[in-house]
Amino acid sequence: MKKEKIPLNFALIGAAGYIAPRHMKAIKDTGNNLISALDPYDGVGIIDSYFPNADFFIEPERFDRHMDKLRRESLSKTEHNKKVDFVSICSPNYMHDSHIRLALRNDAHAICEKPVVLNPWNIDALNVIQNETNRKVFTIFQVRLHPAIIALKERVSKGAENKRYNLDLTYITSRGKWYYRSWKGDIEKAGGIATNIGVHFFDLLTWVFGEPKLNRVHLLESDKAGGFLELEKADIRWFLSLDYNDIPDVVKKQGKRTYRSLSVEGEEIEFSDGFTDLHTESYKQIIDGKGFGLMEAKPSITIVHEIRNSKAIGLTGDYHPFLKNSNYSSSVKLNKNI
Repeated sequence: MKKEKIPLNFALIGAAGYIAPRHMKAIKDTGNNLISALDPYDGVGIIDSYFPNADFFIEPERFDRHMDKLRRESLSKTEHNKKVDFVSICSPNYMHDSHIRLALRNDAHAICEKPVVLNPWNIDALNVIQNETNRKVFTIFQVRLHPAIIALKERVSKGAENKRYNLDLTYITSRGKWYYRSWKGDIEKAGGIATNIGVHFFDLLTWVFGEPKLNRVHLLESDKAGGFLELEKADIRWFLSLDYNDIPDVVKKQGKRTYRSLSVEGEEIEFSDGFTDLHTESYKQIIDGKGFGLMEAKPSITIVHEIRNSKAIGLTGDYHPFLKNSNYSSSVKLNKNI
């Protein structure tokens, strides 16, 4: 007779955030329970659509105490485990490190939105605590699970060992004035544009094409950045922007405010769609012990940290074609000798 699966208990930090409903849905779709949530903002009625009986806290101290209480009660009772098994973290980027520590300290695994931390040395420190507590930290790299990206990785792995690929990565996701007033517009809290909107792209590129060898930045501003990244098997020109003016006219005419493109050897890799259930798939893999851990996140965290702390060299060498746009080329010192 098949043993009945006992639902796991989840807690959620950052319940009012944009990405939180995807985590709530993933917890529900995998047959588990959200038993408590935390957010300083109390407009979290979305919880009722998934887990109306979940406890809710606006103070982290009370949330932490509640987790500790459930953990201690589970130690003294033989019935169904009451403690939190996983903490899902959807808080602002700069808080991820502290909230992961809170989870591990309460004997729970952590599932953290990207970027898992802002600096590569934070990963090393968390890895020590992870080993001390015998609990794991997982990060959400749902783009790795996209069928088009899986197919690309298989294509590269089956290709000639010494073959190098030429890529152009372009991601423009326009944002209004609110963005720069929020924590996302604060480089100390979000890590800058490459970290905030680009880290998952840099992760998928290192996952497919190997470790970084050279990281050159041509443009670095608060709302856009571009550069050249050399990986083991690829040379990549990349461009990231929050400026609606950078979106190609043909895309604007379709009423869209986002443009995403990954071109490999001149061939477009289409992965604009198919993201709907990738958080649920990520949760399935994590619960099955196959999720992406701390050290797998380190290459992309290292890349975005280097970008954030680089000095832009201007339009010299092999740069992304979108950098020729007159909207901002005047702010970049051009190398007339190239």
